[in-house]
Amino acid sequence: MELLKLGTLDHTTRNDTYYIVFYKTLMLDIYAGPAAKKLIQEQGFKQELFTTMLGASGGPKWFSLFGLDKYLFGEYFKDRREELNLVGSSAGAFRFAALSQQDPVSAITRLATLYSETTYSAKANKSEITAKAKILLEAVLGANGSNEIINNPIFKAHFIVAKCRGLTTLEQKVPLLLGLMSSMAMNQVNRGLLAKQYQRYVYHHPKSQLTISDSFNFNTQHQALTNDNLTDSLLASGSIPLIMEGIKDIIGSPKGMYRDGGIIDYHFDVDIKPAKGLTLYPHFSPTPKAGWFDKNLARKVNSQYYTNTVMLVPSQEFIARLPYAKIPDRDDFTNLDAATRIKYWQTVLSESAYLADDFSKLITSSDVTNFKSID
Repeated sequence: MELLKLGTLDHTTRNDTYYIVFYKTLMLDIYAGPAAKKLIQEQGFKQELFTTMLGASGGPKWFSLFGLDKYLFGEYFKDRREELNLVGSSAGAFRFAALSQQDPVSAITRLATLYSETTYSAKANKSEITAKAKILLEAVLGANGSNEIINNPIFKAHFIVAKCRGLTTLEQKVPLLLGLMSSMAMNQVNRGLLAKQYQRYVYHHPKSQLTISDSFNFNTQHQALTNDNLTDSLLASGSIPLIMEGIKDIIGSPKGMYRDGGIIDYHFDVDIKPAKGLTLYPHFSPTPKAGWFDKNLARKVNSQYYTNTVMLVPSQEFIARLPYAKIPDRDDFTNLDAATRIKYWQTVLSESAYLADDFSKLITSSDVTNFKSID
């Protein structure tokens, strides 16, 4: 590591004398499937190699990727002429609703700013949290955001939603909790048993040909986005059970209760067709988990689904330099007072620019020596 003294920096987390640190991509780790690694080694890190991008659930964990999102859509994909399918669940869906607007950098900045500054009352209930989420989405979408998403000829949004069955359709705390406990128990036995309680819905750009399936028979339904269903499907994709109210009877869809897409697709374990290019996956974790109930399990995703995938992941060196030496999570709402949390989150948003800096250097080379394997 080489240090070069340059002067002063106007930055929320630094003052006085500062140093520029020359890293060899220490802020950003690259994980790649075998087919993706081979293709990049042959052709370089060309943006046209990618035809799909994934956005995971995880709430404010996404703040660590904010700088990457801005760079990818402000620079890397800026002059793109071929379609890029954006597939997101929960927070990933919120990101892609912003990034598929006409000014993606402004929209993603609105999302990051408003989300990081969100506050709740001391004993906020589901109604309050849901109402705040609606206000957030209204501000991110603005007057014409829905039309821009639906009519974007290049960046084609897909929002993952879980349609519920049985006790998980209810809003009362005790039966819903019992339903979720049943889900957890079934998932420990076999992930495929979750299909008894949840069905995957993909709300997609009206001109998208992309399909999503898996080996667990979630009976995936694909439904085109419209001005009538976009806001509700997007809100449903982020409606965390017990924390937020579910969305009932999305217009144009079968009647029922729709909840957070991360229940089924937390980090994705799916087969995406047509698989004609690579998948880019900025992600806050090097170890993807299939569903929400897999978070604490050793179960791994199907490696065949990741053979064409490149993951951009904050390194441990990057995380260690953040306040509290961790990336943000929903527990910060309860563990930190509002002022401390907002300052922390906005520091992470600022620091995430280092990941973009590393990526901008990486794409000038076809060197895959330091690429890691996806587990």
